[in-house]
Amino acid sequence: MHTNPIGVFDSGVGGLSVLREIRKQLPEEDLLYVADSAHAPYGDKPKEFILERSTAIIDFFVHQNVKAIVVACNTATGAAVKELRPKYTLPIIAMEPAVKPASERSQTGVIGVLATSRTIDSNNFQILFARFANQVNILPKACPGLVEQVERGDLCSDKTRALIAQYVQPLLEQNVDTIVLGCTHYPFLAPLIQEIAGSSVTVIDSGSAIARELKSRLGKHTLLSNRSHHGSVQFWSSDVTGTAKHIISKLWEAEIDVINLPERVPA
Repeated sequence: MHTNPIGVFDSGVGGLSVLREIRKQLPEEDLLYVADSAHAPYGDKPKEFILERSTAIIDFFVHQNVKAIVVACNTATGAAVKELRPKYTLPIIAMEPAVKPASERSQTGVIGVLATSRTIDSNNFQILFARFANQVNILPKACPGLVEQVERGDLCSDKTRALIAQYVQPLLEQNVDTIVLGCTHYPFLAPLIQEIAGSSVTVIDSGSAIARELKSRLGKHTLLSNRSHHGSVQFWSSDVTGTAKHIISKLWEAEIDVINLPERVPA
C-alpha cells in the first residue's frame, strides 16, 4: 500500500493550505484532494450533516484506494472525527488548532483563536481549550463570513479587510500577542491578518504540524512512498458551477484540472 495515494478533504478550498504543507514535506506521495464547496461552509451546518458529508467523502477515498486520510477541516474534525475513526481501518489524521505552540510562545499569556462557530462549540475544542486554561487565557473568536471570502478567492478586498479587522481588533484590545488560525481557510488570509494585527503579534496555523503528524503515522505503518520522483496531485470538487477550477488554481498557484465529485460512491 505504500504506493497508494493520500486523501485530503475540506468543506471547500481551505484545506489546500494543509495540502500545500503535505506537498512540501512528502513530495513523493500521490495526493487526492476533495473540496466539498457545494456545501461550504460547514461552520453553520448541523453536526449530522457534517458527519454525513464527511462519511460520503471518506467512502469516496476508500474507493480510490487511499492509504491514509487527512481531515483538513477543523469544523469536520470537531463534529465528526470521533464517529468516523471507529468505522475505518485507515489512519485518519485530523486538525487541531495550534494552541500548544501558541501558549508556549505567548509573552502576555493571552492568545486568540479565530475559528468557525461550529469549531469553537465542539466538544473536541472545548477539551483542548480547557487543557491549556491554566497556562494562558484563550480568547476564541467566531468569524462568520471569512470562509466565504476565501471560497470566492477574495483575499484582500475592502470587505475582507473590514471583516478581519472586526474580529481581530477586539482581541488586540485584550492584550493578545498570539493569534491561532483555527480554520484551514484562514492561512490564505494570514498576510492580511498579520498586517491588521501588527508586527508584535504572532500568527500561527496547524498545517505544518499536521503534515509532520501524517508523515509520522505513515512511517509507523510502513506506508511512506519509496519512489524517487515527485508524486501527483488530483483535485475533485462537489461544486458544479465551474468556479472551483479558477479558485483552486488561484490558491494552489498553478493551473490545474478539477474533476466533479460523484454524488454517490460507485459500488
